[in-house]
Amino acid sequence: VAGAKLILTLNSSPYEVGKLQTRIDLVAGLAARHAAYAVYTNQVGGQDELVFDGSSIFAGPNGETLAIAPRFKEAVTAIDIDIHSVPFAKRRGRGQAQRDRRGCPAEPGIKSDADQANTPAKITAPKFTPTQKIEIPQPESTPIDDISQVYSALTLGTRDYIRKTGFEKVAIALSGGIDSSIVACIAADAIGPESIVGVAMPSRYSSEGSLIDAQDLADRLGIPLWRVPIEPAHAAFEGMLADAFQGTAANTAEENVQSRIRGNVMMTIANKFGWIVLTTGNKSEMATGYATLYGDMAGGFAVIKDVPKQMVYELARYRNSIDDSPPIPQSVIDKPPSAELRPDQLDVDSLPDYEELDPLLKAYVEDRLSSEEILAETDIDLETATRIIQMVDRNEYKRRQSPPGVKITGLAFGRDRRMPIASRWRQGR
Repeated sequence: VAGAKLILTLNSSPYEVGKLQTRIDLVAGLAARHAAYAVYTNQVGGQDELVFDGSSIFAGPNGETLAIAPRFKEAVTAIDIDIHSVPFAKRRGRGQAQRDRRGCPAEPGIKSDADQANTPAKITAPKFTPTQKIEIPQPESTPIDDISQVYSALTLGTRDYIRKTGFEKVAIALSGGIDSSIVACIAADAIGPESIVGVAMPSRYSSEGSLIDAQDLADRLGIPLWRVPIEPAHAAFEGMLADAFQGTAANTAEENVQSRIRGNVMMTIANKFGWIVLTTGNKSEMATGYATLYGDMAGGFAVIKDVPKQMVYELARYRNSIDDSPPIPQSVIDKPPSAELRPDQLDVDSLPDYEELDPLLKAYVEDRLSSEEILAETDIDLETATRIIQMVDRNEYKRRQSPPGVKITGLAFGRDRRMPIASRWRQGR
């Protein structure tokens, strides 16, 4: 780039929380280092698990950010510059040394002492001052990395995955819980409510409040809600397995039958009409294995598989805040999370509170801290840390069988975290 007045780079940089600031700093440094304009263009759109957010960056010769293009959509951002006002500057090297030996004058802005021809290359360009005020259109005024950007990434990733794979409609299991509610909102914003069918599958343990919440959500979003009670199938499975299970205490196997029946219902509906099932599991559940293989994990695309549970609530509150008629009932946000696979079941019966769990998972999975480092840097006790770390390690086999989903964090399960399934070594053991 020696002597360049404008540096153009073409990029396919996928989105993750916090990455835009890293790009801004990178482009600013490039521009300042070469005393030139720098344009960082970035792809827009979803590709499988990745979302490319656009956000092309224009930096001036002093390293100042002049413009950032819109995020998560195609756009043309125009900016006027006087390219001739940029002083000619380049790194000192062989060409300058040859000019020195021939007695040629140095280029403007370059030190030309022949005695320094063999010194390390450096730029000594004068400070650049714009010759005119630049009026830059500002299509967006949102902060660099607030929750709205995460929501936009999830929406774009979902929209492009569905469109590129050729599906015209999606089916979503609506339980009346927070996870399925936010997935339904994202899908409605991505492809329109007319392309979505919600399915409620009540069991003997489903609360009346959950059914009301599911119907309320569907009505607010303008999507149909099919009701397919699973009690007949549940009772049939109990009868089929009665002899095999005789004399044993009930455990999660009996609970998970319900989830697997629901998975079969969803996949059969999708198979019948040529639709795709969007699953509703979040990153906290996927990390700890708090999901049922061939049950609630059954589907074609996992919209929030890289979204921690606490962020799911943030997304729900954000989505409600931008609409005069909030789509998610407040009761969905307020009630404690539950799988409703047994009487009075709550998530905290099996997992720590998400306020404690999510930071632990981030430390272990995304920050790659050891159990010793986690204990040193957090208030989490040894027993809890050891148990959760072992849950993460043991459930790698489940995650390998999950559908793809949008990546939004610095380290998502799958291609970002390649861990063996069969390994006797475990952290925290």
